[in-house]
Amino acid sequence: MIWIWSAFISFVLVLLALDLGVFHRKAHVVKVKEALAWSAGWISLGLAFTAVVYFLYEGHWHGLGLTTDLMSVSDANPLGHNDGRAAALKFVTGYLIEKSLSVDNIFVIAMVFGMIKVPALYRHRVLFWGILGALVMRGAMIAVGAQMITRFSWTIYVFGGILILTALKMMFIKEDEADPAGSAVLRWARKVMSVTDRYHGEHFFVKAGTKASHEAPVPGADEQVDHAVDRAKHGTWMMTPLLLALIVVEFTDLVFAVDSIPAIFAITTDPFLVFTSNVFAILGLRSLYFALEGMIDKFHHLKTALALVLLLVGIKMMAHAWLKAVLGGNFNLWILLVVLSILAGGVIASIVFPKIKES
Repeated sequence: MIWIWSAFISFVLVLLALDLGVFHRKAHVVKVKEALAWSAGWISLGLAFTAVVYFLYEGHWHGLGLTTDLMSVSDANPLGHNDGRAAALKFVTGYLIEKSLSVDNIFVIAMVFGMIKVPALYRHRVLFWGILGALVMRGAMIAVGAQMITRFSWTIYVFGGILILTALKMMFIKEDEADPAGSAVLRWARKVMSVTDRYHGEHFFVKAGTKASHEAPVPGADEQVDHAVDRAKHGTWMMTPLLLALIVVEFTDLVFAVDSIPAIFAITTDPFLVFTSNVFAILGLRSLYFALEGMIDKFHHLKTALALVLLLVGIKMMAHAWLKAVLGGNFNLWILLVVLSILAGGVIASIVFPKIKES
């Protein structure tokens, strides 16, 4: 099975290298039309991978599908094996759920970029490296989560409880959008690290005393103190606000991964399906951000829809054996259709009942 994992990771690294090294080598402001085209490309690639999943699991290449998937265990399938059809359906459902949950991540990233005043020209670079870090973090979390579920099956109910509590929090507790969780990271970083008060192009680090290429000061930075640091440590390396933005993006993804990783385990506990669905959902996050950046306020009911999706998968995780007995062999297909209906309902509700602007 190591060959399958190696081939997939190599494929992802090639995609990332082409993305940054070829298609987005020069910094530029990503327009909505370009972002929509890239989003369509990433989504098409993710959905096309469903066919690969089907053939890999149908033929049980290198043992894929022969490990126990706790979400597949039943009287008819006591070993919890996945054939091609079951694996493909779980991949699509997991991909859809992870993709929809990433929209909530986009809301927070937009607030972070606004708070730090990240120039539009450099946002693509921050998101690229942020996504690369997210892939590594989520890979580690999936590996740990899969081991926990395999050795301690009761952790399924813990994950399900986390999802339900998170869903209820999203629906009933209003969060202060002006102060996302990442702002605490910003305050900490500025206290313990030397940070320039202005942007220096695409650079994450610069030598003190270097002239800033972006003249707008960063909100919240003390210019007099910062320039004094530049003079006192002339020639030494300092962080730029762009690196702070990257740190916050990584931190927010880590927070959201606590919800999204249990969500995919509610669909399948097969590590390969969990990882690949997560990877394809994250790969398209950057282009999806630029596509939705200007429309975030229009889909204000989507957050409620995402909370309902989390509630659904949390309940599914807690009562998967009973639901499987009630819904039968098309269990995962019904879950997929309900998720699609909830997301479509959130979009339609946002269009029919637009947000009332405060005077």
